[in-house]
Amino acid sequence: MTTGDVLPAYPRRFREAEERSRRMGRPLRVFGRIAEVDEELMSRIGRAFNERDEVGARLAEAIRTRAGESGRVTMEQLRAALAGGLEAVPGPPAALVDFMHAVQTVPDWVDWAKVERGGVVFRRLGQNAADVLLQLALIGGYRFGGPTDLLVATGGLTGDMTRRRLAETQMWGNSLADPGALSPPAGGAPGGEGWRLTVHVRAMHALVNHSFEPRWDTERWGLPINMADQASTLGLFDGVLIIGCRALGVPISRAESADLMHLWKYVGFLMGVHDDFLVDDEWERHRINYHVLMAQADISEAGRELTHAVVGAQAERAFPGWPAPLLGVRRRFETERLLSMLTVFLGRQSMHELGLPLRPPWAHVYVAALNTARYRVLGRTAAGGRWLEAWGARRGRAVVRSYFAGETAALGELRR
Repeated sequence: MTTGDVLPAYPRRFREAEERSRRMGRPLRVFGRIAEVDEELMSRIGRAFNERDEVGARLAEAIRTRAGESGRVTMEQLRAALAGGLEAVPGPPAALVDFMHAVQTVPDWVDWAKVERGGVVFRRLGQNAADVLLQLALIGGYRFGGPTDLLVATGGLTGDMTRRRLAETQMWGNSLADPGALSPPAGGAPGGEGWRLTVHVRAMHALVNHSFEPRWDTERWGLPINMADQASTLGLFDGVLIIGCRALGVPISRAESADLMHLWKYVGFLMGVHDDFLVDDEWERHRINYHVLMAQADISEAGRELTHAVVGAQAERAFPGWPAPLLGVRRRFETERLLSMLTVFLGRQSMHELGLPLRPPWAHVYVAALNTARYRVLGRTAAGGRWLEAWGARRGRAVVRSYFAGETAALGELRR
């Protein structure tokens, strides 16, 4: 694709495997009380496959502008802006001004009290959030072509980089739950770590889009990183997270759901997701998620490759405190635990499509039993609630450390 090309209304992938998606989405349709397919929403999703983050696109264009040309944004300027806000960049170029204005301006609908409470809910989920986001959100998303093919093309989450990329994703997710994490820079003061990392990811997506658009099969897949896939990803991080944790025996009240949804709504805004797909209401998210599912393509070979890379990465994780002779046992346990939980979450057909062996549901059973004790017994007291929050934060950090395996904990560098 080149500038000025006219894309078709929908890419060929749109509703390409609708019968398969309908079968896979039957539990969500029942749980979400979705009576019928909304054709207007389907059309909106179809068009979104050919929509990009335009503010990010202008930034990427300015970054890729040759040295000495007007409007060029340097990586040093972008890094300074991410660290300290636009105020930290003397004489900023127009594209950087527009980008930073978009992410530093807080929408009127943001309720900071709800954002902070959403962070508390997220922290309390602990290992459960890590499990659901890996198994249902990440690997579950590998069952559809398009984004998976882009990940393989970019080298993300494949080969030797798989463990590192999983570590970076877990670190970003953990950063969103800390107190004040999503506060933008203001008055010369830096923003929260969650804000910085989220905007970092948005800029990285824009650069990937700029690089791949000229050689991407847009008629087949839509734009490389597009609004429909962004909406899908956001739905995996909020609505699917809630459903998955409940399936693991974690009680999440309506108030907690609303707070968690509001947290992710603001994260989606920072990521550049279109307003049409930013929602506070859990049930509206389930409705959108069902329709996004109906719009998907069939599985591609890329999905199988990515899945096997993630499963294989379990054998590379580090577990401080475990003696060397037993480290292999722990890694094997984590691999079998993952396969057991995937069998329950994804089902026999998806496991077959992804080329994964079936396992008995022993992991799901013991996790649900532990969660009953943690959340329905211990968590009923104020002291127990505080313990749960601290436990969840510790588990989140431990998962990140295990994937970094002694490497420096940081997101990948932004590169021209």
